[in-house]
Amino acid sequence: MVAKIIDGKAVAASLREEVGIAVEHLKQQTGNVLGLAVVLVGEDPASQVYVRNKAKQTKEVGMESFEIRLPADIPEQKLLDEVEKLNHDTKVHGILVQLPLPAHIDETKVINAIDVAKDVDGFHVINSGKLATGQGSAMIPCTPMGCMILLRSVVPDLSGKHAVVLGRSNIVGKPMAQLLLNASCTVTICHSRTQNVQEITRQADIIVAAIGRPEMVTSEWMKPGVVIIDVGINRLPPEHEGEKPRLVGDVAYADACGVAAAITPVPGGVGPMTIACLLANTVKAYAAMQQTEIPENLSKQLG
Repeated sequence: MVAKIIDGKAVAASLREEVGIAVEHLKQQTGNVLGLAVVLVGEDPASQVYVRNKAKQTKEVGMESFEIRLPADIPEQKLLDEVEKLNHDTKVHGILVQLPLPAHIDETKVINAIDVAKDVDGFHVINSGKLATGQGSAMIPCTPMGCMILLRSVVPDLSGKHAVVLGRSNIVGKPMAQLLLNASCTVTICHSRTQNVQEITRQADIIVAAIGRPEMVTSEWMKPGVVIIDVGINRLPPEHEGEKPRLVGDVAYADACGVAAAITPVPGGVGPMTIACLLANTVKAYAAMQQTEIPENLSKQLG
């Protein structure tokens, strides 16, 4: 068996194209340019690259990009004040505070200070609650949303499938499990205290790996024909002197390709979907504010 490669770059490009069409449609309909604000605290190199890419892709789909860069030692209350300004800014329809935040700042307090209607990251407690209760108005976290779009590209009907989610974070693991449950999968969540993990994953039709441990999941963890969504992005030292560091997932990719029916590569799988879904969430947020529908083609892609 040779696994089908799930091309996240291609799927993300298609989604961004539909987002661009929707942005222009809503602009003509309402006369407004959609605006996405990203707040970056400190100078974490990975976060800076990510924020740059967000700004670039935001502009490419016809939205206005607002970047608020703040020092790492900013007092928590001043950050909350900045968020409150964005909540009341009529040009801003989506707000994202880049995580992680410095240790002296309460991430939960900051996330829940964002206007729930502008919470395009989907981390606000109200959006989390809506997702948990299966309400269609929930703003879905971007990475799990991207995983679902990729998964449905190879398994259109998820009903009855046994999905195993490796990881229980609020950002990926928990919302991913909820989305799969809402799609009528049987869902098992495994984490650092789970016993006999390999026995559980060998029963899975779908494995979503989000544990942050490079190439931990090998073919021994899988039954033939499993579909694998690899969320992990781990940087390993170069194999040879003079080469760049290697990016690998949580799944041993080459090993898995001989067993799985389909798999996302790293890089080029889940990663490109996250920003595309952020842009789609901004469209969804704006449409809800305007009490209008998003175009049908985008709606179909979002499931």
